[in-house]
Amino acid sequence: MVRLAKNIKIGIIGGTGVYDAKILTSVEQLKIKTPYGAPSDFPTRGFLDGREIIAIPRHGFRHTSNPTNVNYRANIWAMKQLGVERIFSVSAVGSLKEEIKRGHLVFPDQFIDLTKFRKSTFYDGQKVCHISAAEPFCPELRKILIETAEELRIPYHEKGVCVVIEGPRFSTRAESKLFRSWNADIINMTLCPEVVLAREAEICYANIAMVTDYDVWKEETVSNEIVLKTVRENIEKVRKLIAKALLKVPEERKCNCKNALQGAFM
Repeated sequence: MVRLAKNIKIGIIGGTGVYDAKILTSVEQLKIKTPYGAPSDFPTRGFLDGREIIAIPRHGFRHTSNPTNVNYRANIWAMKQLGVERIFSVSAVGSLKEEIKRGHLVFPDQFIDLTKFRKSTFYDGQKVCHISAAEPFCPELRKILIETAEELRIPYHEKGVCVVIEGPRFSTRAESKLFRSWNADIINMTLCPEVVLAREAEICYANIAMVTDYDVWKEETVSNEIVLKTVRENIEKVRKLIAKALLKVPEERKCNCKNALQGAFM
């Protein structure tokens, strides 16, 4: 893998409004090839206080890839090839609980994967890899997000179980009520296989889940209009959270994410 510099490298995966290029210096777009095709769009590289930031819009700059068609493997591979060791991702999610309100942030610690048609491993050839997903999110990055949200007085939930559905349709009411019976907290379409691939790449990964709506269990209609309206109203606090959290990332990784492949191969 190619490493472009020796300083800290942090990845951001999310929509085009998630990261603000104005806070970065020496901004440029990078063209990169992967064994899995092209990433969702050209990675953007910039610097913040000596930290190299690599940002990829998950659905493309024009939001042209639906959740199933996102090239998750190419995105994570590109991050790894560019030397990224930590990733903060941002996702829009629906709430499955009354107390998790619109505009709140959730830092999930678990997921339930209900996707069906996505490649969820880099090792689908002659080599078999069984990574542990017992604790799928990096504890160090999650701690940084929790502390930063507290300092900024942003309403947040320090953990949560995220149900990941295939999409691109929203849930039926029966499905939504089933997910609530599992005691899940939020619902999303993109967390998997992104988090799993990051673990296979031995990259620390934490998710900032932005609650945009209540899922249909609440007898409310979920629409793109509602989701986008809430995103626009709350994107600034997500930007502030990321900008401050980036500066807290330590030089040395003390978590086990960097050793995820040890003992994983048959």
